[in-house]
Amino acid sequence: MLALGALTSPAAHADKVTRTAECQGDWLPGTPTADDVMRGEISLVGLPDFKLGKKINWGASPYGNRSWEFVFQSLRWMGTLVVAYENSGERRYLDRATEITKDWVANNKYGARGTKPYVWKDHPVSLRTQPLLCLSKHVNESWLKDSLATHAGLLSDPRLYKKGHNHGIDQDIALMGIGCRYGRKDWANLASKRLTGTVKLDVDSQGALMEQAPRYAVYVYGRLQVAMTNMKSCGRKVPGDIAERTEAMKDFVAHSTMPNGYMVPIGDGSAEVEPKMETGTPKQEVKTYRAGYVFGRTAFGKPESAFYSIRFGPGMKFHGHEDHLGVTYYAQGRDILVDGGFHSYEKSAYRHWTLSPEAHNVPTVVGARFKPRTASKLVKTDYGKDRQAFKLTDQAYGVSRTRSVLVNHGEDLMAVLDTASGGKKIKNVWRFDPSLKVVSNGGGKVVLGDGKFKVTMLQLTSCSKAGGQKVERGGKLGWVSPTYLSKKPTNVVLSPAAKSLLTVIVPGTDSPKVSCAGGKLTVDGTTFSTNLL
Repeated sequence: MLALGALTSPAAHADKVTRTAECQGDWLPGTPTADDVMRGEISLVGLPDFKLGKKINWGASPYGNRSWEFVFQSLRWMGTLVVAYENSGERRYLDRATEITKDWVANNKYGARGTKPYVWKDHPVSLRTQPLLCLSKHVNESWLKDSLATHAGLLSDPRLYKKGHNHGIDQDIALMGIGCRYGRKDWANLASKRLTGTVKLDVDSQGALMEQAPRYAVYVYGRLQVAMTNMKSCGRKVPGDIAERTEAMKDFVAHSTMPNGYMVPIGDGSAEVEPKMETGTPKQEVKTYRAGYVFGRTAFGKPESAFYSIRFGPGMKFHGHEDHLGVTYYAQGRDILVDGGFHSYEKSAYRHWTLSPEAHNVPTVVGARFKPRTASKLVKTDYGKDRQAFKLTDQAYGVSRTRSVLVNHGEDLMAVLDTASGGKKIKNVWRFDPSLKVVSNGGGKVVLGDGKFKVTMLQLTSCSKAGGQKVERGGKLGWVSPTYLSKKPTNVVLSPAAKSLLTVIVPGTDSPKVSCAGGKLTVDGTTFSTNLL
């Protein structure tokens, strides 16, 4: 067994409890509360209450949900009891927390028969360390001390370390916590060294999160705040790379937050993530990130501002989807074009589909096979105050597929030009917000609406109308998952096949005036090249 230093004595009197840094903070989940746990009913990851009972079944998986299992085994819900004890001085909270944890330790020995494998996966181990450290400030017993030593051994094992990932950050926070708690400089030194390397891989110099789901930037930012606070309390200097990249993340979060206050749901991110952090207001309305994002808007601080996102960059990894060359569009106070969304981490056919190109607003090459995890490039840009344009390309279908995107502000519209090399034809998919229902479809023009609000989609090849659009709601493609475990039917427009497809999205109208001649397209008085840039 790894050697640990001496522990402090438990609180002698229930009415004289010292609040500790290990227990205070924002690491606790919103649910369940301490009183919920005392009643024996816990709600995790938004699923219904689970009745714990007096004698807990540690192999429970009432919903067959991997996230529920991981959070259950993290014991953070137990930690609410210790925090309640510190805040109230009521011994019953500490007694129940001790009882739960001692029972968990006895029934979940590392490597023992009957212990579920996921109990000792990297993330439950790292997240469980916080409530165990919190409990250790008030409980001086060998079984708890020994369990923390086992956790530290796993956290320091290089074979189990998740470098360049938010799990690695949590592992470093946990290992440093144990090292500082018990005076083990070797563990604290290792955690500090690894954290610097992981942050440089996970957050680039622009402050962009490399995990390909912007909403995780909020989580990583918060965890790095905890890591830096813990380093300082441990008498350690925070490395400049960590501090600088953490600070730069604030701009990334601000740029990836839509005018409605919610983060754009790209990758494994739902549409209900509202960043609870102070970001400030970026100086630029449009920002291109080398990590593979373009975020643009009319103005910050205005709910009616238009907003768009464009994806490119390294091939899919971690929390990313096969969404390269994909776009989203928000205008006039509402979502227009949306991604398929994030359903869950369950190993299901639907989860696999949400990762696929078909769940995103992307072009596909007719008759060609898709090559997963292909990188894409942003090859040309044209920034203007009231109009921006971008050109992207990749070989995800074995030939060059190229997409140009133009966004006009003031007179809101988005125009997208898709082509493929080698004479190949191309198709594209357009997923509209579930609130928008089809009003009409014909002659290369699809109108959708929600009450008085209308949006028009036009498709052309050169200057000719490209008719034959199909609209699917439900079925194979017509779905969206705006929130965790939700699945809603929505309208998806499938284009005809053509060697060149120009798609124009015009929010706020069902009858835009359109003319096209000499390589110029005019829509309601806004003129631009049919090549876009």
